[in-house]
Formats: sequence, structure tokens, C-alpha cells
Amino acid sequence: MTAVPDAGDTRWFISALGAAQICSWGTLFYGFPLIAEAMRTDLGWSKTELYGAATCGMLLAGLAAYPVGAAIDRGHGRYLMAAASVVAGLLLAAWSQVTSIVAFYAVLAVLGCMQAATLYEPAFAVIARRFGPLGARKGITALTLWGGFASTVFIPLIQFLIDTQGWRGALLGMAAVNAVVCCGLYFLAIDPRKDAPIRTHHPDEAAPLAGRAAVRAAMRRSAYWGLMIAWISYAAAFSSLTYHFYPLLLERGLDPSGVVMVLAVIGPAQVAGRIMIRAFASEAPVRKLGSAIVIVFPIAVIGFAYAPPQVAVIASIAAFYGAANGMVTIVRGIAVPEMVTREAYGAVNGSLVAPMNIMQALAPLAAAVIWQASGGYDAVLAVIFIGSLTLCAGFWIAAIRSRGI
Repeated sequence: MTAVPDAGDTRWFISALGAAQICSWGTLFYGFPLIAEAMRTDLGWSKTELYGAATCGMLLAGLAAYPVGAAIDRGHGRYLMAAASVVAGLLLAAWSQVTSIVAFYAVLAVLGCMQAATLYEPAFAVIARRFGPLGARKGITALTLWGGFASTVFIPLIQFLIDTQGWRGALLGMAAVNAVVCCGLYFLAIDPRKDAPIRTHHPDEAAPLAGRAAVRAAMRRSAYWGLMIAWISYAAAFSSLTYHFYPLLLERGLDPSGVVMVLAVIGPAQVAGRIMIRAFASEAPVRKLGSAIVIVFPIAVIGFAYAPPQVAVIASIAAFYGAANGMVTIVRGIAVPEMVTREAYGAVNGSLVAPMNIMQALAPLAAAVIWQASGGYDAVLAVIFIGSLTLCAGFWIAAIRSRGI
């Protein structure tokens, strides 16, 4: 392997990965609610049936996270991400032809596995392999800035395709984006020959750990379990709020147009939060950075529960919350090498992401059950508040126990 790429190579690498991430996130994640709503109107399927398929996909994405990360650690990122994009394209094309709920669930289940091989976590692992775990921070931060524009670009584009071509035609367009654009960009950008040299070791020293051995070693560190608690709690709180924000804010007293205005603030706020890290905290230790950011979540939940139901007030809280979400994406990407271990980034990070993704799939359903049992969102917000406190406790434990890494 060669030395770290020069500045021109680095710009191309991050720009190509970033453009591909916009397309992957836009078609495989943000497009689902729009397509699902069009399917509900056309096929008469219930929202529960439609979103149940997405839950199955997210569960399988969680199970696929570790093997994907381990494969990237072994240098297979180029072929893995390119091939997953082609398969995702074929699955989107198959989705465009479904007429039965069984076929729909089968397509969405496998598509979840492709998400595990094309979204942020595999891209973070590719960056860590290119620059080394401790050199990946700037690349991960830059990549998340690109990814932040996925909803801005693709939600209106997909809606336009639905309006002009129908949902089946829109899916065929999304399929082409994955099979051609994403596949091509991942294949051209990721070049194992340009990865950072693997750390050499003295004959008397143990060889660097990889795969399951690296994960087992990481599990012996309390910082690993602190991060596990933090990310599971974060996934539960974030996904519950994401899926229930609209009805929650309606219940708080905002009208539909006001709710839309509040929700429109969150995406730009995420990008703004990432820019703030890049501009003002690019070298800050992730322990201190994350320890400060996680405090925002319980404060925001209190605001959503008790602040006056005025658009300006709730939108301000949503901006605060969105900025913290954007920053946490970066913290998640760099926490493992700075707080747990510098070996086998993909495998270790994948082992943390797997339960997080599973919780992300199950939490919205749990929130719906709590809402139905209690008759309102007060109980849901109370549980989310407890989860946000658990997030703080888990990360602070990891931060304290990671000193000296």
C-alpha cells in the first residue's frame, strides 16, 4: 500500500463519496415515506403494513452492520459498496413491480441489508481505512456535510417523479441512480492501493487485532459499553421523535402548517451543527465534544414537552435539537478510534451500530404502543427524556473510562 493520498486525491475521494452518499441517502432512506404514501393511496395498504416492511429492513440492516464493517477492514470496501449499490438498484426496480404485500416485505428486507453497506457507517469505515483511524476525523466531518443535503435534493426530486411518472416510475428512476451513479462513484473513489499503510509491529509484539478478536478486546473496555448504552439510547430517542414529531406537535397545539415549518428547520440545523464543529472544534477531543453535545437532548425534550406551543419557540428548540443531531453523527464516526481502540475500525464500530440500528427499528413502534396505552404523548416524552438521560450517562462513563487511549 502507498502513502496517504495528496490533497487533490483527498478532495476527489471525499467529494465522490459525498456525492454518492447524497444519492444513497436520498433514494434508500428519505424516499421511503413519499413512495409509501403513494402506495397507500394506489394499493390501499395500511400505513402499518407499509412501515412494518421498513422496520424489517432496519432490523436486517442492524444484523448486517458487523460483517459489512469487518469486510471493509479487510480491504473490500470498493467492491462491497459498488456491488451493494447495484443490488439496491435491482431491488428498487423490483419494488416498482410489486403487487403483493409478501413481495414488498421481501424486497424491503433485502434492501435493508444494502443500506448497511451503502450509508454512513461503511463510508466512515472506508475513510478510516484510507487515512488511518486517527486521521479520519476531517474526512468524516466533511462527508457528513455532503450527506446533510440528501433530503434537500431528493425529497423534491422524488416527489416530482411521483407526480409526473407515478410511484412505480419514480422507483425506476431511483434504481438507475443507485445502479449507475452510486456504483460508479463508489468504485472510482475507493481505491485500496491508496489506503494508509497498516501499522507494522515488532516480531516480539502481538500482531494488530482484526475482526471478532478486535471486537472481543474492545468489549473488555468499559468505554465500549458506555458507548453501547449511549448509542442505543440515542437511537431510541431519535427514531421515536423522528417518526412521531408530526402528530406530537399537532397534539401540543400547533396547526399543520406550523408543524411543517418546525420540521423544515431540523435538516439545515443538522448541517449548521456540523459546520460549527468543522469551524470551531475540529481538533477538540471527542470525549469533551460529545460530553457537551449530549446535554442538549434532555434539554430539548423538556422544551418540546413544556414550551409554549408557538411556532417560533418550538422551531428554536428544533434548531437546537437538529444541530445536536448533526454533531452526534460526527461524534459517532470518530468515537471508536479516540475512545475505544485504533484497531479494526469497521468491525468494532459495526458491533456498536448493530444494536443501535435494531433499537432504531423498534423504538417508533414502542412509542406508538405507549401513546395508545396512555392516551397521549406526555408519557412518550417522559420515556424519551429518560432515554436522553441514559444517553448522557453512557457517554460520560465512556468519556471518563477512555482517558489514556
